[in-house]
Amino acid sequence: MSAYASNKTGTSPLHAFALAAAMLLGLAGGAAAQQVRPADEAPPPAATRAAPAAPADGGIRSQNIFDVKPDADQQPGYMNQSNAERNRVQPGNNAPLWRAVGNGVAGTSSLPPSQAPEAGVLIQPQVQYPGSRFTTAGEAWRQVRNIWIIPYGGALLLIMLGALAIFYFTKGPIGSPMHEGGRRIERFTPFERSAHWANAIAFVVLAISGLVMAFGRYILQPLIGTTLFGWLTYALKTLHNFVGPLFVVSMIIVFVVFVRDNLPQRGDGRWIFTAGGTLSKQPVPSHRFNAGEKFVFWIGVLLLGAIVIGSGLVMDMLIPGLLYDRGTMQVAHMIHAVAAVLMMVMFLGHIYMGTIGMRGAYRAMREGYVDDEWAREHHGYWHDDIVAGRIPAQRSTTHPTGPAAADVRPA
Repeated sequence: MSAYASNKTGTSPLHAFALAAAMLLGLAGGAAAQQVRPADEAPPPAATRAAPAAPADGGIRSQNIFDVKPDADQQPGYMNQSNAERNRVQPGNNAPLWRAVGNGVAGTSSLPPSQAPEAGVLIQPQVQYPGSRFTTAGEAWRQVRNIWIIPYGGALLLIMLGALAIFYFTKGPIGSPMHEGGRRIERFTPFERSAHWANAIAFVVLAISGLVMAFGRYILQPLIGTTLFGWLTYALKTLHNFVGPLFVVSMIIVFVVFVRDNLPQRGDGRWIFTAGGTLSKQPVPSHRFNAGEKFVFWIGVLLLGAIVIGSGLVMDMLIPGLLYDRGTMQVAHMIHAVAAVLMMVMFLGHIYMGTIGMRGAYRAMREGYVDDEWAREHHGYWHDDIVAGRIPAQRSTTHPTGPAAADVRPA
């Protein structure tokens, strides 16, 4: 019966007594072997303590916290220490390593430099772009974009739209409308109109897609949601990249076709000083293109157009022999964005005058012809040259449906 009870409990009285005796003997032996240190005796210095032995299997050795020197930064040359030197006085302090990474040091990469020139560079070196602090290049580019280009570029576009709206509602469309049935003069040939419309359509597509990519996050995304905005931005970015080359070709054609009539001529200075007759309240004669149109041509089409096209080709990586790293793309983007905003501001005025701002201007570009009175009112010198026979009134083989333009004679 006792054996059965012993098996049920797992321990017999005799077994329990033997375990208790063994524990007492072990404690007594440990107390006898321990050397008692006096209470006023200081612990041994760290230099005399034995360092923990390195593991036999080559693993990581534990670090004694008393070996770390918290005042190591007071030593001479502390900031010039290598990562290995720093680790000896402050184990685990990898500041030299990350300082080098932050300064643009290049590590080792298996990717070829021709395809990935910055594969070993984790963080770009520090620079200072115009309008940014002296910081890493990526952060400097972000500051220029978000602090200067986006807010001031958007404000400039809104100011231009507001100014055009005020001008329209206070002045209204300028000039006289076209007269039906009068003698007609060919202002733009079919080839000129085709080149102009191709360039205009490409510009509108590029402008809208660029505005969505720049300002859509602040305007469209809260309205349509992140998912739809992401798809829209991706589609417009792809369209932007494909329409860009068409804009380049059409811009070159427009420049070649219209450069001759945009050279400075007599009367341009008077047109500028009177703002096209707005200040003098009298019509100011001009040649085929007035001084305002010439200004748009040379500054908007040639100068800003060349900057926008060149920087766009860089961002599309279409210029051979150029190192396409992050710094190149950042600089190209800043130049592209600034020039594009200025170009849009200038072309807004041109679009306004070519549509609702001047009566008959849109019809001239759509159909190619203007009547005799419209030419005399808006481009008096050009009309005089046509009447005198120095410029042909009909320059293409396509003839108008009304009275022949060749019927124009001196009054």
